[in-house]
Amino acid sequence: MGLFQTVVQDNKFRPEDIPAFEQKLFFEGKKRRLSIERFVILLFLATIIATYGVLGDSTATVIGAMIIAPLMTPIMATAAGVAMGRLDRAVRALLTVGAGVAGVIALSWLLANLFSGVIAYDSNAQIVARVSPRLLDLIVALASGLAGAFAMSRDDVADSLPGVAISISLVPPLCVVGIGLAGGRWDVAQGALLLFVTNFFSILLAGGALFSLLGLSRAATVEIRGPARRRAFWLILLGVFLIMIPLGLTSRQVARDTWAQLLANQTIEAWAREETLDVRDVTVHKDVVTILVVGQREPGSFQELVSDLETALGRPLTVNLELAPIRLYKNP
Repeated sequence: MGLFQTVVQDNKFRPEDIPAFEQKLFFEGKKRRLSIERFVILLFLATIIATYGVLGDSTATVIGAMIIAPLMTPIMATAAGVAMGRLDRAVRALLTVGAGVAGVIALSWLLANLFSGVIAYDSNAQIVARVSPRLLDLIVALASGLAGAFAMSRDDVADSLPGVAISISLVPPLCVVGIGLAGGRWDVAQGALLLFVTNFFSILLAGGALFSLLGLSRAATVEIRGPARRRAFWLILLGVFLIMIPLGLTSRQVARDTWAQLLANQTIEAWAREETLDVRDVTVHKDVVTILVVGQREPGSFQELVSDLETALGRPLTVNLELAPIRLYKNP
């Protein structure tokens, strides 16, 4: 028996594991109302924390929201329902996810509209980090989905769940969707929603596959509805492949922007040395380059800089140069 088979065999579901596992994931039975009530309360509080964490550009606050957010539970329940061949359970869990997603977006939209400060969509690190998902995010989400499913299946490693919740962000991207909609920034909302959908399908695929591998349906003594379960897995797999298209395009754009930023920085630094100016900030967004420099005199070769940048980046550009004058004061 190989190492992989040994690991699978050691961690397979047993019939006695199923009651506690189902109680953790499915909102059913006598505790259904209480489970839903707690889910709503935690999701409500997590949304408030995450929204104001994003608006305040506070990483620690957003991480706190990730830890208490309960949205991963019904997503894992959907994956477990598919793995068990219980599509009725999977559909009920999926409806819970849908209601939770709508609630988070609506509440974050409301909180963003009530926010008295200025929302810096293009410089807020919490927003910027969630509007350009890449293929790398898909890989991380798949690995996190496997980790989450494994932690859910084993009580002795349940302490790992907070770490999984942090690694596979669910509520913060939805809050960014609401914040983007509040400011009329459809590009922000669209990018953040793509990140959530990436994480969602990754959890379904990785979680469902691991639950099946560990023999969940056999341990639960469920009569497997093979065709229905296969169709569900194929739909999930199709969803993953579909989201790979925009993720690939975004990855390409991010790589292009990174390369353009590097070339622009090198060109501007060389120009600034000749002009005895100090470069404080350079941003490249699509075909617009914004530069902040400080110095004691006006630059004499701005058009030369524009020409050098267009040559380096290989396309026409709009260049905005901001000069902050330096005044030097000395005591006698």
